[in-house]
Amino acid sequence: MLQALIWAAGGTGFTALMTAAGAAVVFLFRRPSSPRLQRAMLGFAAGVMLAASMWSLLIPAIEKAQAMGLPGWAPAAGGSAVGIAFLIAMNRLLPRFTPESFQVRPSRGRAALLALAVTLHNIPEGMAVGVSFALADQSGDAGLLTAAMALAMGIGIQNFPEGAAISLPLRQEGLSRGRAFAVGAASGLVEPAFALLTVLLAGFVQPLLPWLLSFAAGAMLYVVVEELIPEANLSREGSTGTLGVMAGFLIMMILDVALG
Repeated sequence: MLQALIWAAGGTGFTALMTAAGAAVVFLFRRPSSPRLQRAMLGFAAGVMLAASMWSLLIPAIEKAQAMGLPGWAPAAGGSAVGIAFLIAMNRLLPRFTPESFQVRPSRGRAALLALAVTLHNIPEGMAVGVSFALADQSGDAGLLTAAMALAMGIGIQNFPEGAAISLPLRQEGLSRGRAFAVGAASGLVEPAFALLTVLLAGFVQPLLPWLLSFAAGAMLYVVVEELIPEANLSREGSTGTLGVMAGFLIMMILDVALG
C-alpha cells in the first residue's frame, strides 16, 4: 500500500506540474490580446475539451464498463447526462454570486465554468492513475507498473494544453496573470489528491470509474457547446474561432491516440 501511494504521488505530481506549466503560458502575454486572438484561444480550448471528452473520457468509460460486463452505453450516457445537469445548475447559480455580490464582470462566469469543467475532468484522471498504481502494487507485475507510468506520462502531456485552456481565457476576462496562473495550476492539484484517495479505496472506487469518467465528459461537452464555441464565433469576420477549435481538437486527439 505504501509503495502504491508513493508511485501514485509521483505520477500525479508530474501531471499536476504539467498543468501548472501549461497555465504558465499566460505569462507570455504582456498586453491584452486582440479579439481575434481571444477567439482563437477560446476555440482552441473548445477543441482540446472536445477531443479529451471523447478519447480521454467516454471511450475509456465504455471500455471499462464492457470489461465489467455492463452495456458500454449505460454509464457513458447516464454519467454524461448527470455531468451536463450538474453544470447547468452551476451555470444558473454562478451569475447570482458573481456580478452583484463580488463586483466581478458577468463574463467571468464563462471562465469559471471552464475552470470547473477542466477540474472535474482531472478528478477521474487522477483516480485512473491511482487505480493503475494500486493494481501494479497488488499484482507485483512489472508490466502493469510500466503501463501505470505510461498512463501518468500521457495524462501529464495532455494536461499542458488544458492548463493553458484555463489560464488564457481567465486572463482575457481581466484577471491578473498571477491569479489566472494560480487558478489554472490549482485545477491540476485535484489529481494527486484523488489518486491517493483512490489507492486507499481502490477496491471500492474502481467499479465507479466508468460513471465518473462520463460525468466529466458531460460537464466538458456542456461548456464547449454552451459557452466556448458560441463565444469563439461571435464575429463573422474570418474563421479564427473555427480554426482554433480544429487546432485544439487535432492536437489533443494526436496526443490521446499516440500516448493512449
